[in-house]
Amino acid sequence: MSRPSLEKSPQDVAAMFDDVAPRYDLVNDVLSLGQDRLWRRATVRAVDARPGERVLDLAAGTGTSTQPIEDDGAFVVPCDFSLGMLETGKQVRPWLPFVAGDALALPFADGCFDAVTISFGIRNFADVPAALEELRRVTQPGGRLVICEFSQPTFAPFRTVYTEYLMRALPTVARAISSSPDSYVYLAESIRAWPDQQGLGALIGEAGWTAVQWRNLSGGIVALHRGTAA
Repeated sequence: MSRPSLEKSPQDVAAMFDDVAPRYDLVNDVLSLGQDRLWRRATVRAVDARPGERVLDLAAGTGTSTQPIEDDGAFVVPCDFSLGMLETGKQVRPWLPFVAGDALALPFADGCFDAVTISFGIRNFADVPAALEELRRVTQPGGRLVICEFSQPTFAPFRTVYTEYLMRALPTVARAISSSPDSYVYLAESIRAWPDQQGLGALIGEAGWTAVQWRNLSGGIVALHRGTAA
């Protein structure tokens, strides 16, 4: 599966995230009505990092998802392809070892991480299957994959309401609080075009991960997918 056909190149997507970086975390908190904090806590529990483990947080942005894992005692590398996100993150969390990297060609050796995780970033990758294979390459055998990503609400009437919110309310709210509201139109479209829980689970399995499973958060607005490196 390739990136949803939304007429943005990887360079365009990187530039978009550069533009929204300064207020990205704030806007996400407002648009999700604070639910993003619950989703991130669930992700940290799923990663289950232990002291001394090495964890890759891919598409880490400003390090919001990285810090709680480090707080558990693990050595965590936040990696992102948006220099604007990394620069903002370094200003806020200068102690984190931010690394610029492409998900399709990660600058890490084979099997060097005990766990890898992505929060709300995988749907922006240009080639999702290749990225999942690259993540498996840098994960040691038996290591863990945790993906937190928007998905499909399981209750059909709510799914309709949710889609209306994404395509109408989200850009309107973003216009009021973001310096780059047009970026949130793309983000809303990318969420709507993203596969459901089973579809992402299939992609993970096809990339060579085993014991693939998922669970829904907030009625399926978000899903936590997990897998184990063979």
